[in-house]
Amino acid sequence: MRVRVKICGLTRQEDIQQACALGVDAIGLVFYPPSPRAVTIEQARALLVDVPPFVTVTALFVNPTVEVVQSVLTALPAVSLLQFHGEESPDFCRQFGRAYIKAIAMRDDVDLDHAATHWHDALGLLVDTYKPNVPGGSGEVFDWHKLPAKLAKPLILAGGLTMDNVQEAIRIVAPYAVDVSGGVELSKGIKDRQKMAQFIQRASALVNNVKVSPHD
Repeated sequence: MRVRVKICGLTRQEDIQQACALGVDAIGLVFYPPSPRAVTIEQARALLVDVPPFVTVTALFVNPTVEVVQSVLTALPAVSLLQFHGEESPDFCRQFGRAYIKAIAMRDDVDLDHAATHWHDALGLLVDTYKPNVPGGSGEVFDWHKLPAKLAKPLILAGGLTMDNVQEAIRIVAPYAVDVSGGVELSKGIKDRQKMAQFIQRASALVNNVKVSPHD
């Protein structure tokens, strides 16, 4: 199975156009004002002009109010997937009638099987590096061998991925998809075309991947 690729934290229309031309499966816009990659609704409206079919537009939130999510969905009909990166409950996530994925920070005590049951109607679980007071985008990896061999939900791997380590990560984890932001940047929110191209090419080159044992 081909590993899907999402590029998140996009802030420039030219970067979105290049990512789409390179064959990205999904793009992510951050609606979390403290983030250096955050965009406003007005900025997002301009960014999403001419996004081609079959590229999933994802809106990322961290502990938002209902009003914030609704305002994004009302203003940006191109958004087809929600990504919740905070402490949102399943009831909160599902109330918008829109497909969503739930991010899980990989603390030592995380039980992903329980999370898959708890957010049972999520399309997938995104696993990211745990860093206190940093809800994603840390640029740091975690121990991929801690992830279960099987999960009841599609697994999306994030956290410190780059063109140099993405193939190793895929061989170890065999995720449904990989999610990258800082690993393909010139600076925060400013993507590098060559890095995006190599990341997508390397991630997409591995098919029928099988998770390896920590001892392999």
